[in-house]
Amino acid sequence: MTQLSELSPAPPADIRLSGLRKHYGDVAAVDGVDLEIARGEFFTLLGPSGSGKTTTLRMIAGFERPDAGTIELGGKDVSSLPPFDRDVNTVFQDYALFPHMTVQQNVEYGLRVKKVQKQKRRLKAAEALRMVRLEGYGDRKPSQLSGGQRQRVALARAIVNTPQALLLDEPLGALDLKLRQELQIELKQIQQQLGMTFVYVTHDQEEALTMSDRIAVFSQGTIEQIGTPAEMYEHPATAFVAGFIGTSNIIERDGRTFTVRPEKIRLLGDDGAEGEPGVVRAAVYLGPVTKFVVALDAGGELTVVQQNLETSSQDVRQMEAKRVRLSWRRDVEFVIEEEGI
Repeated sequence: MTQLSELSPAPPADIRLSGLRKHYGDVAAVDGVDLEIARGEFFTLLGPSGSGKTTTLRMIAGFERPDAGTIELGGKDVSSLPPFDRDVNTVFQDYALFPHMTVQQNVEYGLRVKKVQKQKRRLKAAEALRMVRLEGYGDRKPSQLSGGQRQRVALARAIVNTPQALLLDEPLGALDLKLRQELQIELKQIQQQLGMTFVYVTHDQEEALTMSDRIAVFSQGTIEQIGTPAEMYEHPATAFVAGFIGTSNIIERDGRTFTVRPEKIRLLGDDGAEGEPGVVRAAVYLGPVTKFVVALDAGGELTVVQQNLETSSQDVRQMEAKRVRLSWRRDVEFVIEEEGI
Protein backbone atom coordinates (compact mmCIF):
# COMPACT_ATOMS: atom_id res chain seq x y z
CA MET A 1 0.00 0.00 0.00
CA THR A 2 1.35 3.42 -0.96
CA GLN A 3 2.04 5.67 2.00
CA LEU A 4 0.57 9.19 2.01
CA SER A 5 4.07 10.65 2.45
CA GLU A 6 5.06 9.05 -0.86
CA LEU A 7 2.20 10.82 -2.64
CA SER A 8 2.73 14.21 -0.95
CA PRO A 9 6.38 15.29 -1.05
CA ALA A 10 7.52 17.74 1.59
CA PRO A 11 6.99 21.37 0.55
CA PRO A 12 10.10 23.28 -0.49
CA ALA A 13 11.90 25.35 2.11
CA ASP A 14 10.65 28.93 2.24
CA ILE A 15 14.25 30.10 1.76
CA ARG A 16 17.09 27.93 0.49
CA LEU A 17 20.69 29.10 0.05
CA SER A 18 23.09 26.81 -1.78
CA GLY A 19 26.84 27.40 -2.07
CA LEU A 20 26.40 31.14 -1.57
CA ARG A 21 29.57 33.19 -1.99
CA LYS A 22 30.36 36.91 -2.02
CA HIS A 23 33.79 38.53 -2.25
CA TYR A 24 34.84 42.15 -1.88
CA GLY A 25 38.26 42.24 -3.48
CA ASP A 26 40.33 39.55 -1.76
CA VAL A 27 37.97 39.35 1.23
CA ALA A 28 35.44 36.50 1.32
CA ALA A 29 32.46 38.11 3.08
CA VAL A 30 30.36 34.97 2.55
CA ASP A 31 32.23 31.78 1.76
CA GLY A 32 30.01 28.86 0.77
CA VAL A 33 26.83 29.17 2.85
CA ASP A 34 24.19 26.42 2.65
CA LEU A 35 20.98 27.08 4.56
CA GLU A 36 17.31 26.07 4.58
CA ILE A 37 14.65 28.09 6.41
CA ALA A 38 11.19 26.59 6.84
CA ARG A 39 7.92 28.38 6.26
CA GLY A 40 6.84 30.33 9.35
CA GLU A 41 10.21 30.09 11.11
CA PHE A 42 11.77 32.87 13.13
CA PHE A 43 15.34 32.29 11.98
CA THR A 44 18.27 34.36 13.24
CA LEU A 45 21.63 34.97 11.58
CA LEU A 46 23.93 35.61 14.56
CA GLY A 47 27.56 36.62 14.60
CA PRO A 48 30.08 39.38 15.28
CA SER A 49 30.73 42.31 12.93
CA GLY A 50 32.25 41.14 9.64
CA SER A 51 31.07 37.54 10.03
CA GLY A 52 28.92 37.56 6.86
CA LYS A 53 25.43 37.63 8.38
CA THR A 54 24.35 41.03 7.00
CA THR A 55 25.82 40.32 3.56
CA THR A 56 23.84 37.07 3.49
CA LEU A 57 20.63 38.92 4.36
CA ARG A 58 21.32 41.55 1.69
CA MET A 59 21.78 38.81 -0.90
CA ILE A 60 18.42 37.27 0.09
CA ALA A 61 16.85 40.73 -0.29
CA GLY A 62 18.51 41.29 -3.67
CA PHE A 63 20.58 44.30 -2.59
CA GLU A 64 23.77 42.31 -3.28
CA ARG A 65 24.42 39.84 -6.08
CA PRO A 66 26.16 36.58 -5.12
CA ASP A 67 29.41 35.72 -6.89
CA ALA A 68 28.36 32.06 -6.78
CA GLY A 69 25.53 29.92 -5.48
CA THR A 70 21.74 30.19 -5.61
CA ILE A 71 18.93 31.78 -3.61
CA GLU A 72 15.48 30.18 -3.70
CA LEU A 73 12.25 31.64 -2.31
CA GLY A 74 9.42 29.11 -2.11
CA GLY A 75 11.28 26.83 -4.50
CA LYS A 76 11.87 29.56 -7.11
CA ASP A 77 15.41 30.63 -8.02
CA VAL A 78 15.54 34.40 -7.51
CA SER A 79 19.35 34.77 -7.55
CA SER A 80 19.34 37.16 -10.53
CA LEU A 81 16.10 39.03 -9.75
CA PRO A 82 16.13 42.65 -8.49
CA PRO A 83 14.76 43.41 -4.99
CA PHE A 84 11.34 44.62 -6.26
CA ASP A 85 10.75 41.27 -7.98
CA ARG A 86 11.31 39.26 -4.79
CA ASP A 87 8.43 38.60 -2.40
CA VAL A 88 10.32 39.87 0.65
CA ASN A 89 10.37 43.11 2.64
CA THR A 90 13.25 44.45 4.74
CA VAL A 91 13.18 46.34 8.06
CA PHE A 92 16.32 48.34 8.83
CA GLN A 93 17.82 49.75 12.01
CA ASP A 94 17.38 53.35 10.82
CA TYR A 95 13.61 52.93 10.16
CA ALA A 96 13.84 54.44 6.59
CA LEU A 97 10.48 56.23 6.98
CA PHE A 98 9.40 59.09 4.73
CA PRO A 99 9.57 62.17 7.01
CA HIS A 100 7.07 64.23 4.98
CA MET A 101 4.40 61.51 5.16
CA THR A 102 2.10 60.68 8.05
CA VAL A 103 2.30 57.32 9.80
CA GLN A 104 -0.77 56.15 7.85
CA GLN A 105 0.76 57.25 4.54
CA ASN A 106 4.05 55.54 5.35
CA VAL A 107 2.29 52.26 6.09
CA GLU A 108 0.12 52.52 2.97
CA TYR A 109 3.01 53.38 0.66
CA GLY A 110 3.78 49.86 -0.56
CA LEU A 111 0.09 49.21 -1.20
CA ARG A 112 -0.16 52.43 -3.22
CA VAL A 113 2.78 51.32 -5.36
CA LYS A 114 0.91 48.06 -5.99
CA LYS A 115 -2.19 50.14 -6.92
CA VAL A 116 -4.35 48.64 -4.16
CA GLN A 117 -7.75 50.36 -4.00
CA LYS A 118 -7.85 53.26 -1.49
CA GLN A 119 -10.42 51.89 0.96
CA LYS A 120 -8.76 48.47 1.03
CA ARG A 121 -5.31 49.87 1.72
CA ARG A 122 -6.68 52.04 4.52
CA LEU A 123 -8.21 49.00 6.16
CA LYS A 124 -5.03 46.95 5.75
CA ALA A 125 -2.86 49.78 7.11
CA ALA A 126 -5.17 50.23 10.10
CA GLU A 127 -4.91 46.51 10.85
CA ALA A 128 -1.12 46.60 10.59
CA LEU A 129 -0.96 49.58 12.98
CA ARG A 130 -3.27 47.77 15.40
CA MET A 131 -0.97 44.75 15.31
CA VAL A 132 2.05 46.89 16.28
CA ARG A 133 0.01 48.73 18.96
CA LEU A 134 -0.11 52.10 17.20
CA GLU A 135 -3.85 52.58 16.81
CA GLY A 136 -4.68 56.30 16.73
CA TYR A 137 -1.20 57.33 15.55
CA GLY A 138 -2.02 57.43 11.83
CA ASP A 139 -2.10 61.23 11.50
CA ARG A 140 1.26 61.83 13.19
CA LYS A 141 4.54 62.45 11.41
CA PRO A 142 7.62 60.29 12.16
CA SER A 143 9.27 63.27 13.89
CA GLN A 144 6.50 63.20 16.50
CA LEU A 145 7.26 59.61 17.48
CA SER A 146 9.81 57.97 19.77
CA GLY A 147 12.46 55.64 18.39
CA GLY A 148 10.48 52.58 19.44
CA GLN A 149 7.31 53.93 17.82
CA ARG A 150 9.13 54.70 14.57
CA GLN A 151 10.45 51.14 14.48
CA ARG A 152 6.89 49.87 14.97
CA VAL A 153 5.77 51.98 11.98
CA ALA A 154 8.60 50.50 9.89
CA LEU A 155 7.46 47.02 10.91
CA ALA A 156 3.81 47.80 10.06
CA ARG A 157 4.86 49.13 6.64
CA ALA A 158 6.75 45.89 5.98
CA ILE A 159 4.05 43.44 7.09
CA VAL A 160 1.11 45.25 5.45
CA ASN A 161 2.21 43.84 2.08
CA THR A 162 2.12 40.28 3.51
CA PRO A 163 5.42 39.27 1.90
CA GLN A 164 6.53 35.66 1.80
CA ALA A 165 9.37 36.53 4.19
CA LEU A 166 10.34 39.50 6.32
CA LEU A 167 14.04 40.34 6.58
CA LEU A 168 15.14 42.30 9.65
CA ASP A 169 18.61 43.86 9.75
CA GLU A 170 19.42 44.60 13.43
CA PRO A 171 16.13 46.57 13.73
CA LEU A 172 16.39 47.10 17.50
CA GLY A 173 20.06 48.07 17.62
CA ALA A 174 19.43 51.81 18.10
CA LEU A 175 17.01 51.40 21.02
CA ASP A 176 17.76 51.41 24.74
CA LEU A 177 17.97 48.10 26.60
CA LYS A 178 14.54 48.10 28.28
CA LEU A 179 12.70 49.07 25.08
CA ARG A 180 14.74 46.56 23.08
CA GLN A 181 13.72 43.77 25.45
CA GLU A 182 10.04 44.77 25.23
CA LEU A 183 10.11 44.83 21.44
CA GLN A 184 11.86 41.46 21.27
CA ILE A 185 8.81 39.87 22.90
CA GLU A 186 6.40 41.87 20.72
CA LEU A 187 8.25 40.93 17.52
CA LYS A 188 8.03 37.24 18.34
CA GLN A 189 4.32 37.53 19.14
CA ILE A 190 3.64 39.37 15.86
CA GLN A 191 5.59 36.76 13.90
CA GLN A 192 3.58 33.95 15.50
CA GLN A 193 0.28 35.72 14.77
CA LEU A 194 1.21 36.22 11.12
CA GLY A 195 2.78 32.81 10.61
CA MET A 196 5.27 34.61 8.37
CA THR A 197 8.92 33.66 7.90
CA PHE A 198 11.20 36.12 9.72
CA VAL A 199 14.94 36.21 9.00
CA TYR A 200 16.60 38.32 11.67
CA VAL A 201 20.20 39.59 11.78
CA THR A 202 21.83 40.46 15.11
CA HIS A 203 25.13 40.35 16.98
CA ASP A 204 23.24 40.22 20.31
CA GLN A 205 23.28 36.66 21.69
CA GLU A 206 20.52 37.27 24.24
CA GLU A 207 18.29 38.71 21.51
CA ALA A 208 18.84 35.62 19.38
CA LEU A 209 18.12 33.24 22.26
CA THR A 210 14.96 35.17 23.21
CA MET A 211 13.20 35.20 19.85
CA SER A 212 14.50 32.49 17.53
CA ASP A 213 13.11 29.13 16.55
CA ARG A 214 16.56 28.36 15.13
CA ILE A 215 19.88 30.18 14.91
CA ALA A 216 22.78 30.08 12.46
CA VAL A 217 26.04 31.27 14.02
CA PHE A 218 28.32 32.98 11.50
CA SER A 219 32.10 33.39 11.72
CA GLN A 220 34.44 34.64 8.97
CA GLY A 221 31.90 34.14 6.20
CA THR A 222 30.85 30.61 7.10
CA ILE A 223 28.25 29.00 9.37
CA GLU A 224 29.71 27.39 12.50
CA GLN A 225 26.49 25.76 13.72
CA ILE A 226 22.72 25.74 13.13
CA GLY A 227 20.28 24.75 15.85
CA THR A 228 17.61 25.77 18.33
CA PRO A 229 18.53 28.24 21.09
CA ALA A 230 18.71 25.40 23.63
CA GLU A 231 20.95 23.31 21.35
CA MET A 232 23.28 26.24 20.79
CA TYR A 233 23.55 27.06 24.47
CA GLU A 234 23.69 23.56 25.93
CA HIS A 235 25.57 21.80 23.10
CA PRO A 236 27.90 24.19 21.24
CA ALA A 237 29.64 22.42 18.38
CA THR A 238 32.79 24.55 18.39
CA ALA A 239 34.85 26.66 20.73
CA PHE A 240 33.72 29.75 18.83
CA VAL A 241 30.02 29.00 19.40
CA ALA A 242 30.66 28.15 23.06
CA GLY A 243 32.40 31.48 23.60
CA PHE A 244 30.09 33.62 21.50
CA ILE A 245 26.72 32.47 22.86
CA GLY A 246 26.78 33.37 26.52
CA THR A 247 29.78 32.71 28.72
CA SER A 248 31.36 29.29 28.65
CA ASN A 249 34.34 27.73 30.36
CA ILE A 250 36.51 25.75 27.95
CA ILE A 251 38.39 23.10 29.90
CA GLU A 252 41.07 20.59 28.91
CA ARG A 253 41.32 17.48 31.09
CA ASP A 254 42.59 13.98 30.43
CA GLY A 255 43.02 14.62 26.71
CA ARG A 256 39.47 15.97 26.31
CA THR A 257 38.35 19.52 25.51
CA PHE A 258 34.90 20.34 26.83
CA THR A 259 32.73 23.24 27.96
CA VAL A 260 30.87 23.86 31.22
CA ARG A 261 28.51 26.79 31.56
CA PRO A 262 29.18 29.08 34.59
CA GLU A 263 25.77 28.43 36.18
CA LYS A 264 26.44 24.66 36.18
CA ILE A 265 29.46 25.00 38.50
CA ARG A 266 29.10 24.90 42.30
CA LEU A 267 31.36 27.07 44.41
CA LEU A 268 32.29 25.23 47.63
CA GLY A 269 34.30 26.05 50.72
CA ASP A 270 37.94 24.99 50.87
CA ASP A 271 37.41 22.57 53.78
CA GLY A 272 36.47 19.52 51.68
CA ALA A 273 38.15 17.20 49.21
CA GLU A 274 35.62 17.57 46.39
CA GLY A 275 36.29 19.73 43.36
CA GLU A 276 39.09 21.79 41.84
CA PRO A 277 40.91 24.06 44.33
CA GLY A 278 41.53 27.72 43.56
CA VAL A 279 41.29 31.33 44.70
CA VAL A 280 38.52 33.86 43.99
CA ARG A 281 40.25 36.49 41.87
CA ALA A 282 37.16 38.64 41.33
CA ALA A 283 33.55 38.70 42.57
CA VAL A 284 31.00 40.92 40.82
CA TYR A 285 27.55 41.54 42.31
CA LEU A 286 24.94 41.77 39.50
CA GLY A 287 21.73 41.93 41.54
CA PRO A 288 20.00 38.58 40.83
CA VAL A 289 23.35 36.78 40.45
CA THR A 290 27.02 37.06 41.38
CA LYS A 291 29.80 36.30 38.92
CA PHE A 292 33.01 34.82 40.33
CA VAL A 293 36.30 34.45 38.49
CA VAL A 294 38.37 31.72 40.13
CA ALA A 295 42.08 31.17 39.46
CA LEU A 296 42.68 27.42 39.68
CA ASP A 297 45.71 25.97 41.44
CA ALA A 298 46.20 23.73 38.41
CA GLY A 299 46.33 26.79 36.11
CA GLY A 300 43.75 28.74 34.18
CA GLU A 301 40.56 30.47 35.31
CA LEU A 302 36.91 29.46 35.47
CA THR A 303 33.86 31.72 35.65
CA VAL A 304 31.08 30.74 38.05
CA VAL A 305 27.61 32.30 38.29
CA GLN A 306 25.46 31.84 41.39
CA GLN A 307 21.98 33.10 42.21
CA ASN A 308 21.79 35.59 45.05
CA LEU A 309 19.08 33.88 47.05
CA GLU A 310 20.29 35.29 50.36
CA THR A 311 23.54 36.95 49.33
CA SER A 312 24.17 40.69 49.71
CA SER A 313 26.71 42.84 47.90
CA GLN A 314 28.68 43.02 51.16
CA ASP A 315 28.89 39.19 51.29
CA VAL A 316 30.22 39.20 47.74
CA ARG A 317 33.02 41.66 48.48
CA GLN A 318 34.21 39.46 51.32
CA MET A 319 34.60 36.50 48.94
CA GLU A 320 37.50 38.02 46.99
CA ALA A 321 40.88 36.34 47.62
CA LYS A 322 39.23 33.43 49.47
CA ARG A 323 40.21 29.84 48.74
CA VAL A 324 37.40 27.73 47.28
CA ARG A 325 36.73 24.53 45.39
CA LEU A 326 34.75 24.21 42.18
CA SER A 327 32.60 21.19 41.40
CA TRP A 328 30.30 20.14 38.56
CA ARG A 329 28.58 17.00 37.34
CA ARG A 330 30.07 15.13 34.42
CA ASP A 331 26.71 15.17 32.61
CA VAL A 332 26.88 18.97 32.21
CA GLU A 333 30.17 18.75 30.32
CA PHE A 334 29.90 19.00 26.55
CA VAL A 335 32.84 17.85 24.45
CA ILE A 336 33.88 20.21 21.63
CA GLU A 337 34.87 18.81 18.27
CA GLU A 338 38.61 19.09 17.69
CA GLU A 339 38.22 20.91 14.36
CA GLY A 340 36.33 23.65 16.20
CA ILE A 341 39.30 24.51 18.40
